[in-house]
Amino acid sequence: MPRLAQVARADASPEVARLYDFVFGAGRDPVAEPGTETGTPGNWWTVFALVPDALQHAVGGFAFYRSAKRLLDPRLRELGQMRTGWTRGSQFVFSQHCKAARSVGLSEAQVDALPAWQTADCFSPLERAVLAYTDALVLDGGRVADGVFAALRAGGLSDAAILELTYIVCTYEMHATMCRALRLEYDDVDERVVEILGPGGARTLDAMRRVDR
Repeated sequence: MPRLAQVARADASPEVARLYDFVFGAGRDPVAEPGTETGTPGNWWTVFALVPDALQHAVGGFAFYRSAKRLLDPRLRELGQMRTGWTRGSQFVFSQHCKAARSVGLSEAQVDALPAWQTADCFSPLERAVLAYTDALVLDGGRVADGVFAALRAGGLSDAAILELTYIVCTYEMHATMCRALRLEYDDVDERVVEILGPGGARTLDAMRRVDR
């Protein structure tokens, strides 16, 4: 379950109720009847509805990256979003954008190779530059080598397109981080890095030594 409360339809503001109608179907309460068209639980929407203007702001971000005004090729955008989900460790962001990547023309081989793109030969020089830039933004905290910028420009990206890519990747790093922190959607998973007890349930080295005797 998410770590925060969910907003039922009966408690939703008119603006949130309209979004619920669009995402879940007219009149449906997504808390009582969870599930979206893509198979996710849908609790990203019902938790964000706690702060309606935050939900509206986030939805505005979706409209931004899908707008016909964007100069950035959708395939490059989805490479960035998919890689952001992978590197930030968000099952939800990664899984959703694998599907979106296929819908805009990325191949199955490219989706499969995304985790180890550095060793794959199915990406163009520009696609590799986008992936390197995404890693610099997400993994290196924005410390981007001049050579990566040079490769983006050599591939034909304008300054405006690079700004769009930067904004979208950084926005999706935020979404990936929030989903993990709040345990939303496919990121509702237990911490996997835990202590494994020693023989017989031993918790200390001394206890383990006694078991071993």
